[in-house]
Amino acid sequence: MIPFAVAGSKQRPHSGCMDEKTTNLIMAILSRAPQWIRHDLLSKDAGVKQRAEETLAAMIANALATGTDDSTAS
Repeated sequence: MIPFAVAGSKQRPHSGCMDEKTTNLIMAILSRAPQWIRHDLLSKDAGVKQRAEETLAAMIANALATGTDDSTAS
């Protein structure tokens, strides 16, 4: 379980490692993750899970590089 993925949680356990802007940017990406990514992250098929992880990582990397939560991945 990812601790900061709990809906409505104001506490951000990793905020000591990242600034608030970065944390908020990543949280925005996670909240906008398409349903297929959420579903595939739970897959027991390693290939399916890896594809979802790589897509989510690319979405986060794009947001960090551009400074926005806009992403073309969907």
